[in-house]
Amino acid sequence: MAKCQTEALPAPVFIPSRREGVGECPWNPHQRMPTVAKEDTNPTPRPSSADAHDDHRPLTVRNRLTGRRDAQGTGRASPVQHARSGPQRPWRSLGLVPSPAPGRETPGHGPLEVTTKFGAKSREATPRGRLPAAGRGGATLRHFPARPAEAGPAARVASSEPALLSPGGGRLGGGGVRAMSEADGLRQRRPLRPQVVTDDGRALEAKDGSSFSSRVFRVTFLMLAVSLTVPLLGAMMLLDSPIDPQPLSFKEPPLLLGVLQPNAKLRQAERLFENQLIGPESIANIGDVMFTGTADGRVVKLENGEVETIARFGSGPCKTRDDEPACGRPLGIRAGPNGTLFVADAYKGLFEVNPWKREVRLLLSSETPIEGRKMSFVNDLTITQDGRKIYFTDSSSKWQRRDYLLLVMEGTDDGRLLEYDTETKEVKVLLDRLRFPNGVQLSPAEDFVLVAETTMARIRRFYVSGLMKGGADLFVENLPGFPDNIRPSSSGGYWVGMATIRSNPGFSMLDFLSERPCIKRMIFKLFSQETVMKFVPRYSLVLELSDSGAFQRSLHDPDGQVVTYLSEVHEQDGHLYLGSFRSPFLCRLSLQSV
Repeated sequence: MAKCQTEALPAPVFIPSRREGVGECPWNPHQRMPTVAKEDTNPTPRPSSADAHDDHRPLTVRNRLTGRRDAQGTGRASPVQHARSGPQRPWRSLGLVPSPAPGRETPGHGPLEVTTKFGAKSREATPRGRLPAAGRGGATLRHFPARPAEAGPAARVASSEPALLSPGGGRLGGGGVRAMSEADGLRQRRPLRPQVVTDDGRALEAKDGSSFSSRVFRVTFLMLAVSLTVPLLGAMMLLDSPIDPQPLSFKEPPLLLGVLQPNAKLRQAERLFENQLIGPESIANIGDVMFTGTADGRVVKLENGEVETIARFGSGPCKTRDDEPACGRPLGIRAGPNGTLFVADAYKGLFEVNPWKREVRLLLSSETPIEGRKMSFVNDLTITQDGRKIYFTDSSSKWQRRDYLLLVMEGTDDGRLLEYDTETKEVKVLLDRLRFPNGVQLSPAEDFVLVAETTMARIRRFYVSGLMKGGADLFVENLPGFPDNIRPSSSGGYWVGMATIRSNPGFSMLDFLSERPCIKRMIFKLFSQETVMKFVPRYSLVLELSDSGAFQRSLHDPDGQVVTYLSEVHEQDGHLYLGSFRSPFLCRLSLQSV
């Protein structure tokens, strides 16, 4: 007889089949629990024990998961073979582990006594190999001597089948099976929580696949990180940094409150000569005619909306920053007393230009050493009213104008303030060891010269006449930005242009890097100046100072939407003309509107 048991049934229920000698489990495969068939009211007379033994048919077992049936003794895998090696183990889902019947032991195995998980003792005779342990249900098999058959529909057959132990350890029968009614089976059934039947093999396979994918991802990520980190470390170790920065110390930037309160007044400016000139760094007027120098090495006249070239100090194509040394780069420009222009070229030196006759005269070459050092970066200039003396700055003896960002980041203190006498041709050094000296402006009384020290965000003062002649002090320090050119205002003070500010509240990158030279060195090992410039925030600021250095008013263009890369503020006829060291236009702002 076949036998059926599930995890939900603590004791097996055996159901006689209409087929003689063959038992079948008639459950619905779509339900979690097997259905129990009713007893046959007209059972077919069973043969005697001996006949039953002789006419014993193979045990047919159905796999609940696959629906496959395997029979013992039919040439297909026996239950014991399945228990040993095969992946299909339906008796495990029933909570049973079969063993061979007495007299029909599998070679290498003897009678088996197995206990339940509830604590009964077990004995297993396995000279060779190993039978699997009990299934999830806990019920096991044990061999007992056959007992005499009993009469009646529930007769015991002389069995070659093992007796069953209930989960409690009780013996369910020996040498045969006992038929149970549906009511008896249900009474012995203990209610359990619903259990979900899963395919352990497939779950394990999915888990292994997921684990493999996770390992592949980790290995790939690690290889990617290594492929990026190793070249980076190699570049940091092997590449030379173009700068050797020194740590600098700054005070906390002034709060942008009161006079420094941010606004958008510079956005009211209009752009002039857009895309007709590039980098109008400095501006000068002779009467109503305006002049400026451009990035392509020209000095141009701006009149009646037209741009006209009046001078050029270099030659060759002037399209990139690498062409600057050959082309020249006019920076500071001033109008002289005789209707001429005085121009400071970053690479060529000091010049005097007659814009009406287009004549150019070299005053001082950059190749001329001054106190043993040549001038590498002539920047701005200012002249006395009689035109005899010119005060100008040499921003660095090491760096050229095209490398101004390296000069700022390195903080080199090799800049100088110089004096040139147009009559005697003599050159004197007035101030030395300046960090990027930039714009200069002579006071109205011509008793001192102001010089912007860009890297240190301050303006220094040097006395050229009077009781304090030859002395120097700070005119204003801790500016809210990095000053460029200085020009006089109609109120008796000074205009200062700034292309980058030191935000407070906010973050100032240059202040942050000033005390971290190692980071500066690493940045310029990996990135070019043009790349670094993209990370410098644009913020144009015009600051008006009083004659004593106090802040009077400020004009802002946050994000540099209209005015960009501001270099100079030139006041003329009620307007501010705003120069730029790289923008392709000139800006004009009406003072009445602000």
